[in-house]
Amino acid sequence: MSGTRRLPGFAGGVLIAMSLAFAGPARSQDSTQTPAPGANTASSPQNATKKESTDIATLVKDDNQWPMAAKNYANTRFSHLDEINKDNVGQLQMAWSFSLGAARGQEAAPLAVNGTVYIVGPYAGPHPNQVFALDIANGDLKWSYAPKPDPAAQGVACCDVVTRGLAYDKGKIFLNTLDGFSVAIDADTGKELWHTKLGDINKGETITMAPVVVKGKVLIGNAGGEMGVRGWLAAVDEETGKIVWRAYSTGPDAEVLIGNDYKGPYDWLNGKDLGVKTWPADKWKIGGGTVWGWISYDPDLNLIYYGTSNPGAWNHEQRPGDNLFGSTIFARNPDTGMAKWAYQPDPHDLWDYDEINEAVVVDLTIDNQVRKVLIHPGRDGFMYVIDRTTGKVISADAYDYVNSIKSVDLNTGRPVLNDALTPSLGKTVRNVCPAAPGAKDWQPSAWSPKTKLLYVPHQHLCMNFKTSNVGYIEGTPYVGADVDMYAGPGGYRGEFMAWDPVQRKKVWSIKEKFPVWSGALVTAGDVAFYGTMDRWFKAVDANSGQELWKFRAGSGFIGQPVTFSGSDGTQYVAIISGVGGWSGAVAAAEIDPRVRNGALGFTGAMQDLPASTVGGATLDVFALPKNQKKAASAE
Repeated sequence: MSGTRRLPGFAGGVLIAMSLAFAGPARSQDSTQTPAPGANTASSPQNATKKESTDIATLVKDDNQWPMAAKNYANTRFSHLDEINKDNVGQLQMAWSFSLGAARGQEAAPLAVNGTVYIVGPYAGPHPNQVFALDIANGDLKWSYAPKPDPAAQGVACCDVVTRGLAYDKGKIFLNTLDGFSVAIDADTGKELWHTKLGDINKGETITMAPVVVKGKVLIGNAGGEMGVRGWLAAVDEETGKIVWRAYSTGPDAEVLIGNDYKGPYDWLNGKDLGVKTWPADKWKIGGGTVWGWISYDPDLNLIYYGTSNPGAWNHEQRPGDNLFGSTIFARNPDTGMAKWAYQPDPHDLWDYDEINEAVVVDLTIDNQVRKVLIHPGRDGFMYVIDRTTGKVISADAYDYVNSIKSVDLNTGRPVLNDALTPSLGKTVRNVCPAAPGAKDWQPSAWSPKTKLLYVPHQHLCMNFKTSNVGYIEGTPYVGADVDMYAGPGGYRGEFMAWDPVQRKKVWSIKEKFPVWSGALVTAGDVAFYGTMDRWFKAVDANSGQELWKFRAGSGFIGQPVTFSGSDGTQYVAIISGVGGWSGAVAAAEIDPRVRNGALGFTGAMQDLPASTVGGATLDVFALPKNQKKAASAE
């Protein structure tokens, strides 16, 4: 079928319009290969004598590989590779590139495993969510896989038709499609092994997150909090595609998977069926709390950590109560899905402060004691350092300008709100900071064990906010707010910063014109990488923030930089360029930039973005020139 499909209006206007061009029945596939499929690693000299690991638990420890979007279970996005370092990064050159053929938001992280780079495109173009396998050394295409998902999914996607990446384990690539399926693909041939339906687009459910594989289970959550869906995280058996467990974010304990092993870090987080009792009658059934961000894992504690999104609707007066477990960080046993603890940074969320952002797993020496912690840059603008064994907050400090919350009470774990800004029906509340996307959204930070700093890409936005009553109709927007965003104090809209979680302060920062919507990467060469929405890919000194190198791409960056090595030891740095996503939809989709409240209010803050960039879709891969490599080796 072909034609044009328009997303229902959010905040008084159409969010995105998109053209569709599909052929074939849903869930069929196209798979193309080079004449020698399956030869992705056998040609390298080291493979002739050594069988390469395909197990994710081993691959995450090998810095030659980048086997999952976050690099490792700790979500550090740190690599010990140092061939590229702060002394020679200025010599970086394009090694090769590859077009994904779909000019919409490119948020995915490339994977690199045993000589092959795997990338996935957004839900756009003639082959939505197409997967490509490329030779690390030269970019040659080995195979591609193109699912034929349901085109109706585009009509219920909130904030562009993005995907945040793939997962790998034991010779299989795992793909999430926007229309709610999980797919396993043979990593050597591109052949589909199984597909499993997890979500229902008729309810407004989509899937945009990168899956994570833990102990043979593919972990996947849903998106669609702005459509009145009920959030969940599911575990799928990687060999069979069968659902092993599903933990809902709201509802009775039996469905949230809260049992005798659960203990909340504060009294208000303990009690029976809080996922029901903290809501008006039956509102938990359409209460949001979706799981579309990042999952970390501590093998020693055997706990996964992830956050849930905002409760629905945005109009808080329609849902009195704490609204558990929306805007919550969960710790769960990956074998059973049972919750160990849960902490809600934003009870009764007023501003769409999802807490889906990453939780970085590190051990820190605090007050002369080694603590097992999570570092969580909250969407609400506070940097949370949390004891990952109990869920108690050790520290919480504002890392951007915040006036919606005064502080976090460390005795109770609850925020101290600025009551003067509390929304009320029909009243426009002005100058709320941070805006609905938060001080930082999904774009992941990076942690260096060398510098002991967290490198945080984020935005700097405020908003005007007006609530309205909204009724629930399955599969349609369930928001109840009109939003207008703009630059925060100082007039800039983005920042890349280094944060010291022990000293609880910002060490250095770089202000950017637009929100820094790309992920971060940091290496043992003391280089941090990030991209900007006005087309610059940058390398800076991890210690000082001094700019060392930059490259102007064809489209703005909202993707995730990664690094890996080829069979000859060459270190590469790669990122997909292509502006879009919630922040950049105005430059890549059919949105009128004059309508400030378009794109759920983000258009107002980005009206000038189309003058700097348009959509694109290119994997850009960089390396040092060969003569520079030889000089570095000689030293």
